[in-house]
Amino acid sequence: MLGEYRIEGRGAAEISASVERAVAAGALAPGQLLPPMRELAFRLGVNPNTVAAAYRTLRERGVIETDGRRGSRVRYKPATTGREEIAVDVPEGVRDMAAGNPDPALLPSPAAAFAEATGGAPVLYGETPVEPELARLARAGMDAGGVPAGPIAVTSGSLDAVERVLAAHLKPGDAVAVEDPGWGGLLDLVPALGLRTLPVALDDDGPLPDEVDGALKAGARALVVTDRAQNPTGAVLSAARARALRSVLGEHPATLLIEDDHGHGIVDVPLHPLAGVTRHWAFVRSAAKAYGPDLRLAVLTGDEVTLDRVRGRQRLGPGWVSRITQRAVAHLWAHGAVDTAAVSAAYGRRRGALIDALARRGVAAYGRTGLNVWIPVPDETAAVSRLLHAGWAVAPGARFRMSAPPGIRITVATLTEAETEPLADVIAAAVRPAPARSHV
Repeated sequence: MLGEYRIEGRGAAEISASVERAVAAGALAPGQLLPPMRELAFRLGVNPNTVAAAYRTLRERGVIETDGRRGSRVRYKPATTGREEIAVDVPEGVRDMAAGNPDPALLPSPAAAFAEATGGAPVLYGETPVEPELARLARAGMDAGGVPAGPIAVTSGSLDAVERVLAAHLKPGDAVAVEDPGWGGLLDLVPALGLRTLPVALDDDGPLPDEVDGALKAGARALVVTDRAQNPTGAVLSAARARALRSVLGEHPATLLIEDDHGHGIVDVPLHPLAGVTRHWAFVRSAAKAYGPDLRLAVLTGDEVTLDRVRGRQRLGPGWVSRITQRAVAHLWAHGAVDTAAVSAAYGRRRGALIDALARRGVAAYGRTGLNVWIPVPDETAAVSRLLHAGWAVAPGARFRMSAPPGIRITVATLTEAETEPLADVIAAAVRPAPARSHV
C-alpha cells in the first residue's frame, strides 16, 4: 500500500526509479493512486517540475497512467508484465490448445527456398533494404486486394511493423483505438510505447462503427483493425462493415489507420481494406501464419510520409531484414508453396466442427476465419481450471480483452476429428456455473 511505501529521490530519474522498484516488488499495487505532483514535491523537498518529469517518464515506460483530475495511478497491466504471462502451464500429458500456433503439417518446407536464396551474391551495407522480387510480389498481391498504391517496407513481423508505424506518428499519452477482445501482443505494445488504449467492441464482421466513432471522438489518434482471422474471435471485415467504417473514418481524416492482414494465406475470403480514407495509413501483411512464424517477416505499405519515417528509423536500428530471408519468402510466394484454399478449408473444418459440436450442447462459440475459436464463459478461471483438470489447456480470455466479457480462446489448428466431440463435452461441462452449495 502507498501508506506503507515512501517514494524517494531528489531528481526525476531517482523518483521514477523508486516508483518502478515499488511496482516490481508489489509495494505499489496495480490501480493504486500516486500522490498529486505538488504534494509529492513538497514531501520530497523538490520542485514540482521535477516530479512532473518523473511521472512523465513513468507514463512513457507504461508503468503508470494519468486520467486528468483523477490523478496518476499504477497501470493495471504494467508494460513490463505482459499478457503472455497470463497463461496456463501445460503439464505433461495435457493437450495444448492455447499456444495459437499454426498446424506444422500445413506449413511449407523452406529448405528449397533458402537453398536458392543463399545462392546469390552477398548483400553488403548500403544496398537496397527490400528485395525487389519480394516487393513486386507483395505489391501485386495488395493491388489484387484493393490496397491503395504505396511504397513497400519489410519488417520483422506484424508487431514490429505496428510498433514502427505508431512510433512514427504518436507521442506518449496519445490514445489508440484497439479491438476488444483483441491481440494480446498489441494490447501490451501500446502501453509499452507510453500510449493509451481505447477499447472498441466487435462482432463477426469486425469493429462496430459506433464504437469506432466513439473512440475517435474520445480522442483516439490511431485505430488498429484486423482485416481477417481476427485474434481471438476469428472476425473478418465484411464488405458492408468496411463501407460503414470507411464512412466513419472519413469524418476523422487525421486518424492514423493501421490494418493487420496476418491471415493472408490461411483464409479464403475476400479482403475489404479500409486504407486510403485517412491521410496517414499502413497495411501490414505477415508471412507467419501461412509460411512459418520463425520467418519473422512482414511486408508493409502505406502513405509516403509514414513509410518514409518508418524506413528512416529502421535504418538507424537494425538497418534491414535479412535479404536472404526476403528472397526465401519471395520464392515461397512465387512458387505457390501454400494452397490458400486447401489450408483455409482445413482450418475451417476444424473450427466448424467444434463450433457445431458446442452448439449441439447449447454453448455459443465464434470463429469465422483463422486458427481460433472464442467461447464466452461466466468465469474464466473456473473454466480454464476445469478444462486443465480434464486434460485440455486453453488460453484465458484475460490475455485478449479489456472491457469485453470473459471468454476462453481455443486454438483448433491441430484439432483432430476424433478429438472434437470429447473436447466439446468437457467445454460444455467447464463453462456451466458451479452448482450452488447447500446450507445445512
